[in-house]
Amino acid sequence: MRVMVTGSSGLIGSAAVRHWDAAGDQVIGIDNDMRATFFGPDGSTRWNQSQLESETKNFRTVSIDIRDRDAILDLFKNEPPDLVVHCAAQPSHDKAAAIPFLDFEVNAVGTLNLLEATRQFAPDAVFCHMSTNKVYGDAPNELPLKELDTRWEYANPEDFDGIDESCRIDQTMHSLFGASKTAADVLAQEYGKYFGLKTGVFRGGCLTGASHSGVELHGFLSYLVHVAVVGKPYTIFGYKGKQVRDQIECSDVVKAFEAFAKNPRPGEVYNIGGGRENAASVLECIALIEEIGGYKLDFSLAEDNRKGDHICYISDLSKLRAHYPDWDIRVSLKEILQQMIASAEQKSS
Repeated sequence: MRVMVTGSSGLIGSAAVRHWDAAGDQVIGIDNDMRATFFGPDGSTRWNQSQLESETKNFRTVSIDIRDRDAILDLFKNEPPDLVVHCAAQPSHDKAAAIPFLDFEVNAVGTLNLLEATRQFAPDAVFCHMSTNKVYGDAPNELPLKELDTRWEYANPEDFDGIDESCRIDQTMHSLFGASKTAADVLAQEYGKYFGLKTGVFRGGCLTGASHSGVELHGFLSYLVHVAVVGKPYTIFGYKGKQVRDQIECSDVVKAFEAFAKNPRPGEVYNIGGGRENAASVLECIALIEEIGGYKLDFSLAEDNRKGDHICYISDLSKLRAHYPDWDIRVSLKEILQQMIASAEQKSS
């Protein structure tokens, strides 16, 4: 099988590369290190690309910008894939406001290029699209909440499992990043529903792992661990540090892609995150880092929250679990943090 992975040096992309390379499949990565353009040298994923190329047997990287339509079409024509795992993106809702054209061209137009290349040259391929919970904008903030000592929590028992796929995606503030990713999300759905392509859309919560090149504007948990280990100060923006996120390790995301690829449901949408069991507030994550690694974080609270930021977001995984009962969360939040602290210590030594 030939697997095409976009954003192959990034967090989810590199996990996908390792997974299908280990299975003996031919893996082609599309990555031109745009993350360094978005976030500077600290955001570069070249280190991960080098590591991947030294570890794998059947993998190679092609440095193509997904905005380059002709290059994408040529690649798919010459080497049509059986599976596309689309993870390349401009991933920061803060950064998007400073680079609106680039953000939309990468997230929306780049996705269109890949979908159309698949339709023209690999119509039987499965296409897994990595979307985001930011397609819901700040609509999740409309759920009644209660304030606890260390977190915000859903006030109503019926909301306990979190946000499901019925949450609306319009008439809400997304950020420009959320808007461009919503365009890509709907395009991927449409290529499934209109053209019959085997597309699956995965709306991610907080995707994380030891191979994340976290920076202040993207990669919350990775960056939090980094600043704790190296002793940098950290600023929490708004909500008293009690905002809740559900963390999912990258290998668990890839397992969901694998399950979908074996039994695709064209145009289907799934929320994917750590769920209730891996949900924690920023303050709780800081406490866990100290408990696990012994690092006491120097942090301050800023009153202003990021525009459109979620106060409490937990992914309801019921639909994904129902459609693919063999899939589930395997890596706990504590295990994620243990792996990330060990990686950060190694990099800083």
